[in-house]
Amino acid sequence: MIELQNIYKIYQVGEEEVRALDGVTLTVQDHEFVAIEGSSGSGKSTLMNIVGCLDIADEGDYYIDGQNVMDLSEHSLAVMRNKKIGFIFQQFNLLPKLTAYENVELPLIYQGLPGRERKIRVEESLMKVGLENRMFHRPNQLSGGQQQRVAVARALATHPSLILADEPTGNLDSKSTRDIMDLIHELHRQGNTIMLITHDTAIAREAERQVQLMDGKIVSDTARISASAKTEAADSEGSR
Repeated sequence: MIELQNIYKIYQVGEEEVRALDGVTLTVQDHEFVAIEGSSGSGKSTLMNIVGCLDIADEGDYYIDGQNVMDLSEHSLAVMRNKKIGFIFQQFNLLPKLTAYENVELPLIYQGLPGRERKIRVEESLMKVGLENRMFHRPNQLSGGQQQRVAVARALATHPSLILADEPTGNLDSKSTRDIMDLIHELHRQGNTIMLITHDTAIAREAERQVQLMDGKIVSDTARISASAKTEAADSEGSR
């Protein structure tokens, strides 16, 4: 589903060249739950922006469902973001003057869906996150955890191929953090592909696969470790 090949993103800071991403190669299969973990400056936010089609790599190729994102126009990138990717941000990114219902409906309006279909999707999404009784509340009438649930519902409503969660628990207390992670696990069980960006090792360990970034490079990937262990086990069995 997602394939990044030799991705580079380089910034010029004064006279210094900063390689935010330095030859990243990564494949994420359909229905995987992957955590991208790293400290500040590791490159995880840059990677998120490229995976989410919010930015373009300087070098390399990036494929979503077999389509090379590097070949797309700005308009096509916007369509890709709206139809294939559901975003959950740390800051929620809800419009304060709109109700929960209207915030969830907004990307569906951009998709050009008719009113009846929008209504069905909005109500279904808000029910999935347990906010059917808060549909017409504005963000300032909701707790932080409830606002993040609205953000999750907004991501779900577009029926995306990928849910991209950027530090989704970063601004939440421990109870709300647990609630949101339980919800993300449920979305994964329902068949969604999830990529979670985090600096928190405990949160990363809840994913079935952890990829660690440092200085713009992948330094650890539990999928590779698992594959290596299976190969060693098979070789050992074959030698008996």
